[in-house]
Amino acid sequence: MHLLKRVATAVVLIPIVLLLVLRAPVPVLAVVTAVVALLTIHELLKLTEAYGVRPFRRPTYVFVALFFVLLAVNPADKPVLSTAIFVYTVGFAAAIAAFVFLVVGMRSLDLHTAFPAAAASVFAFCYVALPLGFLVQLRQQWSGAFLLLYLLLLVWAGDVFAYFVGRSLGRHLMSPRISPKKTWEGALASLIASLVVGMLLYNYALPICTWLLNAHLIERRDGFFALEKPPLWPTLLLSAAINIAAQLGDLVESLIKRGAGVKDSGAILPGHGGMLDRIDALLFAAPVLWYYAAWRVMQ
Repeated sequence: MHLLKRVATAVVLIPIVLLLVLRAPVPVLAVVTAVVALLTIHELLKLTEAYGVRPFRRPTYVFVALFFVLLAVNPADKPVLSTAIFVYTVGFAAAIAAFVFLVVGMRSLDLHTAFPAAAASVFAFCYVALPLGFLVQLRQQWSGAFLLLYLLLLVWAGDVFAYFVGRSLGRHLMSPRISPKKTWEGALASLIASLVVGMLLYNYALPICTWLLNAHLIERRDGFFALEKPPLWPTLLLSAAINIAAQLGDLVESLIKRGAGVKDSGAILPGHGGMLDRIDALLFAAPVLWYYAAWRVMQ
């Protein structure tokens, strides 16, 4: 029954996510991503209560919402400028986050709780909102829709193969204290799956993007239409780095849940648990791809 719910939820959500990634204007994508970020942070702040922390909920939600408002009004027709503005926005938001929440903490009746609450809010912003912001800005870059498609397919393929291979063939536990069901066999299967998907997308990027363009799912600037392909090995290295980051993201979330004494971060997605359970891998993988894409634009 659990597997059936998991598959049914994926069948419903995947086409919606792909449509948003490929077709939605950047401001719409920013709004949807902001909703996902707020739901995820709600789950994360609830987990912090198991650590004896009483987080600043409303100030955290407001701070995160304002961050995505800045991304939503960012001009989408100038990718290089957008990357620069995004870097300034992220740097400024990360720099003032601690001060903002410590100032909020000054209003606490019990000053003993102010610092842990502020620390939880800063962590929630850096752990959830910033990486999801990278996804929004990545969409604004040249070939942005194809890059996001590449990222999602890599992470999903790795997750699926790790799940099924780990359950059927897994014998050697990777980190039993943190995640008792994760195995080295599943991790290896995940890495191989991501490499295969990365290689396939590399080989068929032009026909895939041409089909998406003809189906009116992307604009020309959002696809990859270069007739001369770059070397294969950078794509394989990038795919491996994204997969490793995604698997570490999964383990980090397991660490948080294990310390809080819960199995799932929430129950909003049948068969998958909470929103954090679903996007934990992306939170580490997205910055890796964003850095590569931003470096590529600056060359």
